[in-house]
Parts: sequence; structure tokens; C-alpha cells
Amino acid sequence: MLPGRRESTGGWRFRVLLFVVLVAAVATVWVTNRLLTDRFTEVTRNRAELRLALYGGNLVSELRRNSIVPQLLARDPTLIAALNSKDFSQSTQRLISFVEEIGAASLMLLDSSGRTVAATDRSRLGASHRGEPYFVDALRSNTTVFSVIPRDAGGYRFTYSRRLDSAGSVLGVIVVEVDLQKFERAWAGISDAMMVTDASGAIILSTESRWRGLTESEAVQLQPPRNAIERAIRATADWTALPADAYLRGEAVMRTSTRIPFRGWRMISFSTYESVRERVNGVLALEIMGFALLLAGGFYVLNRRTALRMALFERESAELRLLNARLQREIAERERVQENLAVAEQTLAQSSKLAALGEMSAAVSHELNQPLAAMKTYLAGARLLLRRNRPEEALASFGRIDALIERMGAITRQLKSYARKGAESFSPVNMGDALASALSMMEPQLRQRQVQITQILPDEPVWVMGDRMRIEQVMVNLLRNAIDATKSVAEPEVQIILAAGETATLTVRDNGEGIEDLDALFEPFYTTKTPGDGVGLGLAISSGIVNDLGGRLTARNARDGGAVFEMQLPILDDGMEAAE
Repeated sequence: MLPGRRESTGGWRFRVLLFVVLVAAVATVWVTNRLLTDRFTEVTRNRAELRLALYGGNLVSELRRNSIVPQLLARDPTLIAALNSKDFSQSTQRLISFVEEIGAASLMLLDSSGRTVAATDRSRLGASHRGEPYFVDALRSNTTVFSVIPRDAGGYRFTYSRRLDSAGSVLGVIVVEVDLQKFERAWAGISDAMMVTDASGAIILSTESRWRGLTESEAVQLQPPRNAIERAIRATADWTALPADAYLRGEAVMRTSTRIPFRGWRMISFSTYESVRERVNGVLALEIMGFALLLAGGFYVLNRRTALRMALFERESAELRLLNARLQREIAERERVQENLAVAEQTLAQSSKLAALGEMSAAVSHELNQPLAAMKTYLAGARLLLRRNRPEEALASFGRIDALIERMGAITRQLKSYARKGAESFSPVNMGDALASALSMMEPQLRQRQVQITQILPDEPVWVMGDRMRIEQVMVNLLRNAIDATKSVAEPEVQIILAAGETATLTVRDNGEGIEDLDALFEPFYTTKTPGDGVGLGLAISSGIVNDLGGRLTARNARDGGAVFEMQLPILDDGMEAAE
């Protein structure tokens, strides 16, 4: 057999051996974990049951010891005499002497109307208990009555009560309050969570104050939302104590319960698996350490074999380094190509800007050439009229020339406005006032055309932050476009709506023929008007102004005809305070 072949066969057998050892380690740890977990869990459960039996006995003993007190005090001649004579000057002191002997939480003596006439807690004197269960039930029964009364601040009060009779008439009721909260204080020192439920399943005593008044299922689920994630993680990782009886605060617990021989009460405890984990994990740690040492020795032998192959890998590494250097050169070449491509893109963008500038210059030249040609004609006619001594007609030609000069000025002003960016200082602007100012500027055209204007304005002012002059310019442009769009309509109408929501929205709607090309509507020099009525910069200027103010100018066709323009600007909630 060849040496290489023998080495390959030996390595394969060694790997199989290591795999067998690893499988044996996992199986041993798994079996040990199951056996020890069951054993130590049973020990912990027995301890919890013994603890419950002890606590339940103490609780029943305390209840039974206090149940005799009302029967004894109901026969006390001093208390009976005080109720007959209505003299309770010594009754409170007598109850205080009793409570020190019997160890009750408090004592109260109530007269036949339910008023406290004597009490170990003097702050309760004079209080009325006419509707309390321990008073009502004691009057109806000739035996001692046990009551559980919820407290205003949480928790419960446990009382024994019995009526006091004399010569066949009811004189009052003696109430003995049992101090069961001392058991809660004692349970607070242990690691288990304890609860006592009544016959209906409601928790009346517990180490967790939030549990009182809830059922067991509600108490177990009462935990912060983050604990649900912790519980899921613990349920996945806690392989030494599954399946768990319940989860409290994200931790698996063991539930143990016992019946208390008193009015159907039950006592329940939740014990953690901490002690089980510690004992089981201690044994598992020793097993895992032994197998780890065994595997470490095997891997050491395997690494020695691997070291012999490193010489062969070094030769291959040298070849890889050469390939890497070649790849780096190719990457550098690609980076240079990308840089050249970026420069070409920038050059193309600059060319696009120059092309746009050329188109704009051609449009401006075309718009200005027409008035200039007309002015030349009018000047020649005026010169001829003056030579023929017709000055009135020559003045009319000069008037036409003045109108053409005004039109050329309007074209240049629109270009200047289009090129201007919003660098002015902003201030709060009342949209209603700006709209009123825009309507006043458009009043001559509205009166001439007889356009019906409908305004829908909010009751409260709508404030935005911006430049009022430029906002009014946008409004004038929108109104002028709406009026021009209704030239072919018999009954022109323009509807203006100002609304305040997340944004301040001004809607201008006309009943004209609508817009044919919405995509090119806001492009410079695009217009649907007849030559001489406009150069197509109004909407482009308006769109730029609204964008500078942080808003948006949109247009659409209405379903029932006409165009709808909406100007949306960021609303200023505290605009009135800012204006002031």
C-alpha cells in the first residue's frame, strides 16, 4: 500500500473514533441530566410540600385561636353594661388590655346602629360600619361570623364578629380583626412565591402584592412584556428542568399546592429550579470536563497530522499571493475607469445645463424679437405721420410702442423672478390675509370678465412661515391662470378653498377645459395661451417659490371638467404667537 494511501486510511479511522467519543459524551451527559434532574426535582418538590403543610398548619392555628375571642368577649359583663348604659369611657381601655393578651390585630365594639363606640385603634371611634358584612351578618346570626373584606389600598382584612345580646335584645357587635399579614411578611424571606386562595379561587394572601384579588392563572400571566422574551429564551435554554409547571418573571418554576382545612382555602407555592440546576450542573460539569480532556488529546494528535500538510499549503499560498496581486491591479484599473466615467457624467450634466440655457435664450430671443419688430414698424409709421402733419395718429403709434416696451419689461421681470432663489428672511404669514390681498390685485380683471368667485375659508386663521410677497405672487399666478382658462366658458366660475390640516392647503379650481399635458405644465416657457398672452413662466416661477418655502405645487384635472391647482405649505401651529 502506498504511504499516502495508508496515511489517508489512518486519518479516516481516527476521525471516526473521535466522532464515536463525541456521541458517547453527548449520550452520557443527556442520560445523566435526565436521571439527576428527575431525582433532585422530586426532592425539591417534597421539601415544598412539607413547607406548605407547615405554613398551612400555622395559618389554621392562627384562625382558630382568634375564632374563640368573639365568643368570650360577647359574654363580657363590662362591655354589656357599657352598651346598656351608653357609657363607653372605659371600654376602649378594656379592649386594649384584651388585644395584648390574645394577640389580635385590633378589636372594635359597635353599638346596635353600627357606630364604633370602643376600639383599640382610637382613630376608628365614631366611624359607622352599618353596611359592612361583619356587622350585617353578625346581627343576622347567633354564632361567630368570619368575613374577608377588601382594603382600599389593596389586600384584605380578616375579621371574626359576634353580636352581644342582653335580655333578648341586640346591644351591639364585637369585631376581632385577625393579623394574617404577618404570614406574608414571614414568607417574604424565602425564595418561593406563596399564595392563598379562597373557595372562589381569588388570591387573598400572597408574597406578591400585585396578585391579591386575581386568580392563579391571571397572577401567573401578570408580568412585564419584556419577560415574555426572557421566558421564551429560558424555555429554550433551560434543558435541565423541562417541562416546567409555570413561568414567573420569565423563569421556570415548580408548582405545589395543598388544601387548607378552612372554608375551602388552598395554599400554592412556586419554587424555582435553581437548586436543581446547581446540583445537576455540578455533576454534568465534571462529566463534560472528562470528555473534554479526552477530546483535547484526540485533537492534539489530529493537529500533529495536520502540521505535516502545512508545507504543501505554503506552496499553494505563494501562488495565491501572486493571484491576489494580479487581482489588485485589475481592481485599481477598474477604479480608474470608474473615475473617468464620473468625470464624463459631470461633463454630460454640464452640457445638459448649457443646452437648457440655450433653449431658454432662444425662447427669450423669440419673445423679444416680436415686440422689437413691431416697435420698428410703429416708429416708421410715426415718422411718416409726423411728416404729413398728423400728430394725433403719431401719438397713438407711440402709445403702442410704450405698451410693447411694457411687455418686454414683463418678460424680463418673469425671467428674473424665475432665476431668483429663496434667500429672504421668512416671517409668519396669514394665508387668509394674503389671499384677500391677491384677490384685490386681481379685482380689475375679475370685474371685466365677470367671473364668479366662490371662497371657502376656515374659521381660524391659517399661518405659515414664508415671504408674503412671494406667496401673494403665487396666488396671483394661480388666479390669473384660472381666469384665463375660463375665457371660452359662458359662465366662468373659480372656486377657492383654504384648509388647515397637516399642511396649509390652498385649492384653486376653475370650470375651463382642463390641462392637456400635466407632465410639462411646470416647465419654463410651456404655455397653452395664445401668442401675446404669456410666455409660460408663471407656473414655473410659482413652483420654484413653493419649493423654496418647503411646500409643493400640484395640478390635476377635475372629474367633472376644469383644472385644480393645490398649493401645500408647512403649517405653523404657533403662528399667532410668533406673529405677536
